[in-house]
Formats: sequence, C-alpha cells, structure tokens
Amino acid sequence: MDRSIHVDDLHDKSYVHQLSFDGFMDLIKNEKKVTKSLVSNGGVDYKGNVADKQTTGGWKASPFIIVNEVAERLAFFAVAVSMVTYLVSEMHQSLPDAATHVNDWIGAAYVLTLLGAFLADAYFGRFLTIIIFSSIYLVGMILLTLSASIDSLRPPQCTKKPCPPSTNSQISFLYGALYLIALGTGGIKPCVSTFGADQFDESDKKESEKKYAFFNWFFFAINMGALLGITLMVYVQQEKGWTWGFGVPTIVMFASIVVLIVGFNKYRYQKPMGSAFTRFIQVIVVSIRNHFRGVVVRNESVLYEMKTKESDIFGARKLPHTKQYRFLDKAAVVTDPETITNNKWKLCTVTQVEEFKSFIRILPVWGSTIALSISFAQLSTFFLTQANIMDRKLGPHFTIPAGSVPIFTALNGLLLVPTYERLIVPYLRTKTGHQRGITSLQRIGVGLFVSIFALMSAALIERMRRSHSNPKGLSIFWLFPQFFLVGTAEVFSYVGQLEFFYDEATDGTRSISSALFLSEIGIGSWLSSAIVKIVESATGGVEEGWIRNNLNNSKLDYFYWILTGINGVNFLVYLIVAWRYKGRNYGRGSVRDESNLIELDGQFKKENDTREFHSMAS
Repeated sequence: MDRSIHVDDLHDKSYVHQLSFDGFMDLIKNEKKVTKSLVSNGGVDYKGNVADKQTTGGWKASPFIIVNEVAERLAFFAVAVSMVTYLVSEMHQSLPDAATHVNDWIGAAYVLTLLGAFLADAYFGRFLTIIIFSSIYLVGMILLTLSASIDSLRPPQCTKKPCPPSTNSQISFLYGALYLIALGTGGIKPCVSTFGADQFDESDKKESEKKYAFFNWFFFAINMGALLGITLMVYVQQEKGWTWGFGVPTIVMFASIVVLIVGFNKYRYQKPMGSAFTRFIQVIVVSIRNHFRGVVVRNESVLYEMKTKESDIFGARKLPHTKQYRFLDKAAVVTDPETITNNKWKLCTVTQVEEFKSFIRILPVWGSTIALSISFAQLSTFFLTQANIMDRKLGPHFTIPAGSVPIFTALNGLLLVPTYERLIVPYLRTKTGHQRGITSLQRIGVGLFVSIFALMSAALIERMRRSHSNPKGLSIFWLFPQFFLVGTAEVFSYVGQLEFFYDEATDGTRSISSALFLSEIGIGSWLSSAIVKIVESATGGVEEGWIRNNLNNSKLDYFYWILTGINGVNFLVYLIVAWRYKGRNYGRGSVRDESNLIELDGQFKKENDTREFHSMAS
C-alpha cells in the first residue's frame, strides 16, 4: 500500500483523520507488544530499566550462572575432600580432631550464608554480593595455596612418632585461609541459586516452568563441579603435590568470577529491599506491645495496608492476609484511624506481617530436615577415612585417590538429574497432574527416606569390613552402596528444598530463605562434630572408644547405627510436619476481597452487615 503523502491530500481532512487513527492504533499495538515483553516481578536490567524478556534473563543468562557454580563448587570440593588428609598428614592432627575441624569449617561456611543473604537483601543485591564474596573466597584460596607451598607455614615432615605438632602461627595462618573461604562461600551460596531463579518471571507460565528446570540443572552443575573437584583436582594433589592441588582450584575460582561478570548485560536484577530481619523484629515488637495494651483481633479490627499498587516494602508486591498466626495480626491493627503513622515500630502493614508469617511457616520444615545434613557430613570425613584404608586399585597400574571416592555420589547426581527431569517428571505428571510430578515436600520426603538406608548400608558394610580377615584387601567398591544412596537422597532432597524455600519465600526474603536452607548443612556438620565428641568421650576416647585413630580397631559401625536411628526418627517427625504444613498459598485471599467495607470520601462504610475491614492507607 502506498503511504506517501501528496500536497493535495493535506486538504483532505478524512485522509488526515485516517492517517492519525492508523498511527494511533499502530502505537497501541506496539505498546502492548512492549508491555507483554517486560517482566512483572520487579526485575530490572543493568541500566535500571524494567527488564525485557526478549533480551534478558531466561536461558540467555542462566548458562553464565551455571558455569560459575561449576567452577566455584570445583574449588570448594577440591579443598573439602582433601582437608582431613591434609590436616593429618601435613599438620599432624589426630583423625578425630581433623574430622571435627573439617566439620566445623564446613558448618561455618553454610551458617554464614545467613550473613550473605542479609547483605544481599538489605544492601548490595544478589549480583554484587556474589562478586564481593567471590573476591574474599579467592583471597582465601591464595592464602591456602601459600600455606601448602611455603615450608615455614607447616610443621617439619614426620619421620617418627610422635610427629612434631603445628605451631600456633602455622595453625592460625591455615585457619585464616580456610575461614576466608568459608566467609566467601557464605556470601555466594544463598545468592547464586536465587539469582538464577530471578532470571525467570513467575507470572509467565512458560518461564515459570523453566525455573523449575533451572533448579534441576543448577544441582547438576553442583555435581559437575564436585565431580571435577574430587577427581581431577584430587589426582593433581596426589601426583603434583598440595601446591598444585590448591593452586589450580584458585585459578578456577578466579575464572568463575570472570564468567559471571561477562554475562552482566544479560541478567535481570532485583533491587535490595531493606533488612527483612529488621521488619521481622518490628512485627514482633508491635504485636507484643498491642497484646499488652489489650488489643484483640476480632471482626471489628482494622488491619492496616497501603492503598497503593505496591507494598511499602521497596520492590515487593503486596501479600494477602491469611488466618494463621493471628497473634501477629495485632501488629497491623489500627486502633485509631485518625492517627495512622508511617513508623513501623508502632504500626505494621498486612504485607509486613504476612512476610514474617511466611518465614515462620517454613521453620518446622527446615528443622525437620537438619538430620539429613548430618548424613551428608560423613561424605567428607569418615566415608573418606574408610576409603583410605581399603583396596583402591583399578587395574594393575592405577589406584583411585581416596579423595576421589565420592565420585560415586557425584555421578549419581549427574545421571539421576537428567533422568528425573526428562523421564520421571513427565511420567509422574500424567499420574498426579502436578506440574513437577510430585510436590517439593514429597520430593524432600523421598530423600529423607532413602537416607535411612544409606546409613544402614554404611553400618553393615563397615561391620563386614572390620570383621574381615584382611580389611585392607577389601575393594573400595564395597562402599559404592552407601555413597550411591547418599547421592540419591541428596538428588531428591536438595532440589526439593531449593524449590520449596524459593517458592514459599516472599519477594523480600528470597535470599534469606535460601540461606536458611543452606544453613542446615552447616548445622548438620556441627551436629556431626558434636555427636563424634559425645561418642568419643562416652566410649573411652581416641585410644579405646568407638572412634579411634586406627579405624580397624574402631567400632565406626556403631556410630553409623546411631545416625541411622536419628534419620529414622527424623523421617517420622518430617511426615507429621509435612502433613500439617500450610503454605502461603493455602486458603489465601486478597486483602481487598476479605474486606467487607469500602472507603468512601475518607470514611469507612459498612457492607453486608459485617464489621471486619482493612484500612487502605493514603
């Protein structure tokens, strides 16, 4: 169609009208297309504009995050699986002490995720937090490499018993390096998976489905990094020495930072929303104060909420009122509509109260899955100690490094994740009708159930190994069942927890919720150390007890039976918790829908003969 304008046409008013109308309609159509391509979850691009789905996020951004996770996990596992051996052989510590110190270090790394999450949500945002703490992590790796390469930072080589102990300065330098790595891990871990999930808009059905696939592939990345760390890096340590063994992961850690930065223009960013912990404390303080003032939440109570589209929590969407934990509703009660205040230490919004409720709801699930992390702690301690004194020959010319034995667990994750995602989920979806085949709580439950048999297997195999006429002649492959079952438990529980803690979190608590989940790994490591100490002291110490320096004279299978019992009891507790759980979507209703009064000319009018209403703040 010829759209050229002639001079005569300018005098034709109908033409001008038609041209203007067509242009206006084209403008409307283009505006709708632009609006449809923009995210609705508050995500912005690197310029601070609302993120466009066509140019940011999704699988355009996720590969950078996944590769970053592979590299970081390689570095972490290269250190974690070798540290007991390093402490015993190089720093001359006893086996129980070395196992305890490694558990404490891993515990600190994961508990510090709460600090990283707080800083990400309150001040820096997830991307900048990852970059800052990755740099701290890198410094720790450099110092660890120096500890392994400079002779004065280690005690003299042990030529006869007793070995010369490490000096305080040597121990301090090594622990300083390790805890910088722990601090770096604490800042990175709660942000990476959440930052990856931020790349998918929940309100877009297609992107929402891809988000759950991302969680599976993120776990795949963890196992890929672990696989490389416990095979390639451990082999380098064994063949080239500790300097190379720690130096190569240091280079890889630097590369992980570079990879993440390269994709900066592809990411969707969530702006910091202030301290969720401060908002939690405000809700507690105000609800308690109003309780002692005699405030009661009845139908006539007025619950305070903003009338604006967005909540008063910067960047967070409004949350509807729920009927759980009604005591906390007292924090949002308007006792005098004429004196509504913006001081959150005196009056909270419904959204702020519901944010705290959502956090409280997940605590029982969190507490009932900690025992699983006690089982995971054995992967880097006693499982490896068993492997170290068994026959690790693979043919006449190759011996499997003891630190590489967890490959059984990593391979399980690498094989089971794609199988689960491509085959099991579609099959279960046809049977249950659920988008993910089974719910995240059910998936966690499967992992907890499998963990019982993992520790039972470990106890039976250790009993057989200890009573064998030639324990050192037993093949390392006897340990395959316990490693495989722990890996299976991890595949189901870890991804299930990633999904659960992200989905049940609110806009302002995503990093904290992720950190809460990760902190249980740290608490599990600490509990494992505590149990080791209790068993050690209750059964006769390192010379006569169940856990001795010489594993062949120990009764490690008794220790495994204790963990089996703990897992069994914990599973029953979890079933009760999961059965009673009511998520933030349960029975949820709109704040406005539940209001039976409307605001008219600044005055509240009764409707439908009820007196319950919500005050919409100006």
